Amino acid sequence: MKVKQRKVVVIGAGAVGTTYIYALLNSGLATEIALIDIDRSRVEGEVMDLSHGLPFIPPIKIHAGSYSDCADANLVVITAGGKQAPGQSRIELVKKNTQIVKSICYELKNQNCKAILVMVTNPVDLLTQLTIQELKWSRKRIIGSGTVLDSARFKYMLSQHCNVDARNVHAYILGEHGDSEVPAWSMTHIAGVPIRDYCQKCNICDYKICHKNIADNVRESAYHIIDYKGSTYYGIGLSLVRISEAILRNENSILTVSTLLKGEYGLNDVCLSIPCIIGENGVQKIIEAPLDQNETAGLKESAQTLIKAFQSIS
Repeated sequence: MKVKQRKVVVIGAGAVGTTYIYALLNSGLATEIALIDIDRSRVEGEVMDLSHGLPFIPPIKIHAGSYSDCADANLVVITAGGKQAPGQSRIELVKKNTQIVKSICYELKNQNCKAILVMVTNPVDLLTQLTIQELKWSRKRIIGSGTVLDSARFKYMLSQHCNVDARNVHAYILGEHGDSEVPAWSMTHIAGVPIRDYCQKCNICDYKICHKNIADNVRESAYHIIDYKGSTYYGIGLSLVRISEAILRNENSILTVSTLLKGEYGLNDVCLSIPCIIGENGVQKIIEAPLDQNETAGLKESAQTLIKAFQSIS
């Protein structure tokens, strides 16, 4: 039986791109991976190193690619760009990375690309919207990695605090992948029990204070990691595999990717993260979940932060 092609093109051979490829290789999701970067020698070295592990994993083709590989790709993932420096906000990265993303879009325009595109480069929300503007594809086909990682951090920290398996915690971070992100406490539950009810029954801490501390720690996680080791790549690499899985396997999974809103949540012409059903066509459906008053206000504030920042690059 012929195996269905699942070709992934990764643009950017830095730590995030190569960590993602390493995790993707071990997942067995892709049948072919092409790596593109302006530094051709770096690409050749990374491909050679990764290829030496092929005897230990399911069969796959991996090679140094070119933009022509995008013509028959199922998924294009953009990780190219400058990394966040210690003390630097994601939005402060925008000027440096805007030109890089525009040059990539220029190359993609020359290909008859039908793939789903996932933007990872920070500030991811602004650059996702820029890519939609540049390529003029359907908003469903261009998504940002958004707060998928932030939501994973949220689940992990809650699981550690409550001493339960992280896979049994359901929680979402909405809005900007950045300082104005919004923890959706009203959507958070453990074993189907709303988190506030769970905490009141548990009664081992002042949950209001603990909730604030957890939200702050989620928001500041990237800054701490950058201070400690210079950059983040393991968590985002695994997050990208999860997004890829939903697309390549047409799973209709619910993930908080960054997508362009057109009236949803009362917001227009801004890319930010909200729960979306993700499948082979990208965003299959945007879920408009009921939020409490504070969360709604926080989401609008986050949107205004991004709208103002996008005006500076558009």
